[in-house]
Amino acid sequence: MGLFSYYRQFEGMSEEEVSERLRAEADERKRKALARVEPLDLSRTTWPAYPPPAVVNAITFAARRGLHRYTEGRSGELRAELAHRHGVEDQKIVVGDGATRLLADAAQALLEPGDELVTPWPSYPLYPAMARRAGGHAVPVRGFGIQPVLEAVNERTRLVALCNPNDPTGELVGVDDLRALLEALPERVVVLLDEALRDFASAEPLDAALELLEDHRRLLVFRTFSKAWGLAGLRCGYVIGGAGAEPLLEQLEPALGLNELAQAGALEALRAASSLVEARAAALADERGRLLAELRDRSLEAGPSQANVIWLSVPGVDGAELARRLERNAVLVAAGGALGDPARVRLTIPPDPAAVDRALRALESAVAPRADGARASARSGRGKPSAQ
Repeated sequence: MGLFSYYRQFEGMSEEEVSERLRAEADERKRKALARVEPLDLSRTTWPAYPPPAVVNAITFAARRGLHRYTEGRSGELRAELAHRHGVEDQKIVVGDGATRLLADAAQALLEPGDELVTPWPSYPLYPAMARRAGGHAVPVRGFGIQPVLEAVNERTRLVALCNPNDPTGELVGVDDLRALLEALPERVVVLLDEALRDFASAEPLDAALELLEDHRRLLVFRTFSKAWGLAGLRCGYVIGGAGAEPLLEQLEPALGLNELAQAGALEALRAASSLVEARAAALADERGRLLAELRDRSLEAGPSQANVIWLSVPGVDGAELARRLERNAVLVAAGGALGDPARVRLTIPPDPAAVDRALRALESAVAPRADGARASARSGRGKPSAQ
């Protein structure tokens, strides 16, 4: 409706009638706005909240101060802060453009044509891709734990990639099992330990795996600011090695360094937001335990998780169909086909109790057709003679 037509509709009406008409239109707009439900996105593993203001301010200040200059190549201040946090020497840390890039660079540096990368499956889809891009072969092995990995290792194995806790299943290999794995592997095999979701694990101390570095030079531990820290847009991650890993770490160092905005944001996060991340992890652990208990009560299949994800299935409903049903209830999850198991979905655990309740209601509605179908089948079978 054009502006002229809009005002013509009020011709011949009294002021009271015009006011009543406008109030009615406003009430209708309000009703429609309140009826609109924004989707609850549980398909991503990144933290859903905005970064703390102090981190945003640090990035803004860095942008105003120094975008006309090249960055400091080795991220010295950030590396020193990370070294202090983890109790390691700063020369054992390399900071780069996200843990994903550092993992891919490690595969590129270590794999030669014909070499194999062994990884549990389902797991992070990057690992097979980075093996292929480096000229090697990926060997995904069913099951999460050290035994399936060791059974797949042979003379061609060069790398073991282990996501811990695992994305998408949430499973955790404890430090004692990691030690056993490292001691059992052949000398030439390097373990890439991807701890992107480690901040969410509550079963053992945050840096438990770092205790293994000094005794096992073939271990590299990767961390990121993208998940619990909520800074995925900065593309900032780091890798920690032990004694003897310096030559390889040097190869992983970005040639032109990490951009200054990412350095400023990550540095301020370490200094000002560490307690916030710990509080996030604690809140997430509480909701994870509650959600897993509620799922068990509803006879839904979900394994134990030490991450911010649950690997969920509904008997008789494949993952793509379950994802569609949940989307119709305004909850978004990741269908499991692209992640290694088409029978499941990956549901990211919201840290907010109200969001967990909403996810549970959506799941109840999504599985209702299965229950209704079972009741209908039972009714249709009544009165029929049973087979002898």
